[in-house]
Amino acid sequence: MNTNFQQLMNHIEKVMAFQAALTLFEWDAETLAPEESMEYTSKTIGILSNEYFSNLINDDVKKLIHKLSEEKEQADLDFNEKAIVKDIKKSIEELEHIPPEEYRAYSELTAKASGIWSKAKQKKCFADFSPALDKIIDYRKKFAGYRAKKGTKPYDILLNDFEEGFNMEKLDEFFGKIKEAVIPLLKEVAKKNDSIDKTYNYRHYDIEKQKEFCKYVSGYVGFDFNRGVIAESAHPFTTNLHNHDVRITNHFHEDNLESAIFSIIHESGHAIYEMHIEDAITHTPVGTGTSMGMHESQSRFFENVIGRNEAFWKPLYPKLRETFPEQLRDVSLEHFIKGINKAAPGLIRTEADELSYPLHIIIRYEIEKLIFAGKIKVEDLPEIWNEKYREYMGIEPKNDGEGVLQDIHWAGGSFGYFPSYAIGSAIAAQINYHMLSIMPIEKYLTEGNLTPIREYLNNHIHRYGKTKNTNEILKSMMDEEFNGDYYVKYLTEKYKRLYELN
Repeated sequence: MNTNFQQLMNHIEKVMAFQAALTLFEWDAETLAPEESMEYTSKTIGILSNEYFSNLINDDVKKLIHKLSEEKEQADLDFNEKAIVKDIKKSIEELEHIPPEEYRAYSELTAKASGIWSKAKQKKCFADFSPALDKIIDYRKKFAGYRAKKGTKPYDILLNDFEEGFNMEKLDEFFGKIKEAVIPLLKEVAKKNDSIDKTYNYRHYDIEKQKEFCKYVSGYVGFDFNRGVIAESAHPFTTNLHNHDVRITNHFHEDNLESAIFSIIHESGHAIYEMHIEDAITHTPVGTGTSMGMHESQSRFFENVIGRNEAFWKPLYPKLRETFPEQLRDVSLEHFIKGINKAAPGLIRTEADELSYPLHIIIRYEIEKLIFAGKIKVEDLPEIWNEKYREYMGIEPKNDGEGVLQDIHWAGGSFGYFPSYAIGSAIAAQINYHMLSIMPIEKYLTEGNLTPIREYLNNHIHRYGKTKNTNEILKSMMDEEFNGDYYVKYLTEKYKRLYELN
């Protein structure tokens, strides 16, 4: 191994250790930590964040990165080592202009903010959260300003953090195509919505039995319980320390069977990605999913492309009916499949059907653009949120809890994150059309054999971690970079077929 690279990794091992500790605190905060803990625990998080920062942003690391970026040194590095150097260099460029005391204060603020958001959501009162959100936005604007080069817009910087190469210009074009296709299609579908009955979904389903079935289906799609665990949280999520410690959460509602089932399939998709990353890179900065969009493509692929496919449920539905014999006694497989694919505008993003889902993302994207262009104030957010739901979906939140407070992302400072959900859905559709052209997916699903599907995804996406970016992975896999037209095609074909539209 290159001597300079070895010295660099001695520093980075400490960086990764602090990152792992922060991940554990995040996991604990969402699953088991007492409600009042964050006021004091946030100080510990601030100290750890400061240590993470100082171990990454220091002269020794910068000198080594500068040296390893030289042509002669690059020639002495293998593929993974080059990717690690590139990723660390990018992280330094993102953080080096931020004063350490501001980074620590921001870390403490976001640690507290999730608790403030949670209480505000329970009370359905945005005013309780808005002061903290105002401070978070000020920090995000300030941090983006530190990094901005001449002519670069702050929001473009934040978007690039989550999906390299995607800026407002590209996203405006992508979302424009979706709005043009989805909004009129959703109106057509609404006229025939009574043709699909899914009242069965809202019967009483014992939570312990739901947990039992969800654990089974998670393993069925490929979650490895020797490398992962499942817990509960208000907002399902996936996190990991490395590829042998991947953690997901789920939530359960007695009167909504679909919610837990599709949440667990979704999070299992994320987890499978992380579990398949090569051992050689797992404890390095490139040992995770390459982008939020690509990560979301894997969860959406399993949840929607696979999980809402009739072929997937043919071998699985008998077990679900066996788990809930009374509730599903009058629900045939055909009835169930139509129900889980029914489209109807709703207020909650995480419960949205495939067709209306991208509109939820567009609304958040457009609001974030307004925030970072300085065109709206924090106190105006509930009103603007409600206006956009009326405009795009013809519905309006009754309170802040089912409106502007429904997502935790802004409490963590994750501005620029939401577009990744739509990008991921589009990549999932693109991958679907590609895989249908090279393998008998329907046959595998009917047989209950997901192994060939997982292996293909592993060989072409998962194992690389962040050593390749999204477009490099897609180009290598199917000789084509990101193309959002596949998403429009997928949604149009699926819902015209489901609702028998011309």
